[in-house]
Amino acid sequence: MGFFIYINQKPLFMKHFKNIIVGCLVTFTVFSCKTKEVVIQAQEVDDIVSYLASDELEGRNTGTEGIEKAAVYIENYFKEIGVQPYYDTYRDSFTVKGKNAFNVIGYLEGTDPVLKNEFVIIGAHYDHIGFGEEVDGDTIANGANDNAAGVGTVMTMAKYFAKTKSNKRSILFTLFSAEEMGLQGSKYLAETLKKENIDLYVMLNFEMVGVPLVDKDYTAYVTGFDKSNLAQKMNEYAGKKIAGFLPKAGEYRLFMRSDNYPFFNEFNVPCQTFSTFDFTNFNHYHKVGDEADIMDFNHMADFVNTFIPAVKKAVNAPTKEIKLTTSK
Repeated sequence: MGFFIYINQKPLFMKHFKNIIVGCLVTFTVFSCKTKEVVIQAQEVDDIVSYLASDELEGRNTGTEGIEKAAVYIENYFKEIGVQPYYDTYRDSFTVKGKNAFNVIGYLEGTDPVLKNEFVIIGAHYDHIGFGEEVDGDTIANGANDNAAGVGTVMTMAKYFAKTKSNKRSILFTLFSAEEMGLQGSKYLAETLKKENIDLYVMLNFEMVGVPLVDKDYTAYVTGFDKSNLAQKMNEYAGKKIAGFLPKAGEYRLFMRSDNYPFFNEFNVPCQTFSTFDFTNFNHYHKVGDEADIMDFNHMADFVNTFIPAVKKAVNAPTKEIKLTTSK
């Protein structure tokens, strides 16, 4: 997790059990303008997170065989759903502390002849720390909530837009490596894209969304809440309050501690993170207990399906309606 915080956390008061009907949820469709919409199901995010957080991948540390397997999995998913690579391949390669690393980037060109020249980045980091302090013989820090859950969100959003072809602006679906080493993957890509002079409208980052918030009147909080009108616009687009303010996010300066921050630094446009980690609902940060079986996949599917309509309206807004209120 990029927030880079080490705190004494409160116990996890609620365990989130997989619903036995996760695998047999009824598929339903919504018809709008005679277009069949894609609805993301709990089993889909379960499949993604459970693989990425499996012992086979050994905690997905940058430069390891485990993160290589994760990258191949993401690449194959993009190929299957029809999301193209942005560069010659899906991999954006760089070196960090003597290790070979790579972001994985999928690309959907916008459908509007003018707006397609503007970009929206939807991102999450797919690396984790590898191994942690042993508990009952287990040393693998699987990183389910941190941040396989964010990756599952980005991948299923990519599926939605690939199937519906409903993005007027171009979208980069970016999965970052070396986040746990100091946001190195996002820093490298932000600098590269800035040199390439892309017209970045907004960057939406997803971090630790595998369990729901507790006693909040919104779905996720936004880091750097006051830096832009992103939360207000997302709530307007969704027709309900899906993005809110968490005081502790400001206290711990979380805006500067995830992969949104390098893009904000380079482009000086709205680049912010959505999260449901509220410092009380999850006590396995960078620990071996961050396993897929404590994720709430019904919550995750609802999270994705709640955010997609708002993201879609942001991607298709006729003008750049999301704006900074304070610059760097």
